[in-house]
Amino acid sequence: MRPTHSLERLLDHIDHVVSVAGRDLVGLGSDFDGGGTLLKDATQVPRITEGLMRRGYSETDICKILGENMFRVLREVIG
Repeated sequence: MRPTHSLERLLDHIDHVVSVAGRDLVGLGSDFDGGGTLLKDATQVPRITEGLMRRGYSETDICKILGENMFRVLREVIG
């Protein structure tokens, strides 16, 4: 069984949301100030990229998840 708080748990969550909503609707928040227990801080974000690559996500999908989806939504909302 995987630990409750770990990078793998975060990746499991991304996998689940992708399976429910699709790769075009998943994005990460920016609450990487060290207050959480999954990642120490924003310097650890490359570990998310590495984990998504290990799980078979394409470069295009990783870019969407790590920011492009959020920018698209902001452009649509702000105009």
